[in-house]
Amino acid sequence: MDTSVHPPIVRKLIYQMDGWVGDVIITTFPCFLVVSQAKQALQNIGSSGASFAHVEITKSDDFLELQPAVEFPQFVWLKVSGKAGHDDFGIAGDLRLVISERVLDILDHLGIPSATVEPYDGR
Repeated sequence: MDTSVHPPIVRKLIYQMDGWVGDVIITTFPCFLVVSQAKQALQNIGSSGASFAHVEITKSDDFLELQPAVEFPQFVWLKVSGKAGHDDFGIAGDLRLVISERVLDILDHLGIPSATVEPYDGR
């Protein structure tokens, strides 16, 4: 990770799960993960402003202790490159993820029980 710039540039992503409640998208500054089912649905609609890459997932000791029976689906790295408010995926000036209504519909349908969703005001 290159931390000389903000947000940092991540070249290889290894994500350690501390817990998982079933959301199909995970936000971990400055990266995002989606389940492969969401990736397929997003590709099917031709979503813009993002690409996908490999992510290595590990389970923390806390995860293994608190959720030993939980198996999660395959995740992929969602690499956001679009312009907020223009593409389906973008990053706002305050570094929050901005998604289009059609992407929200897909993610909501697949399951984002712990997500906080707010209208984008263009900032």
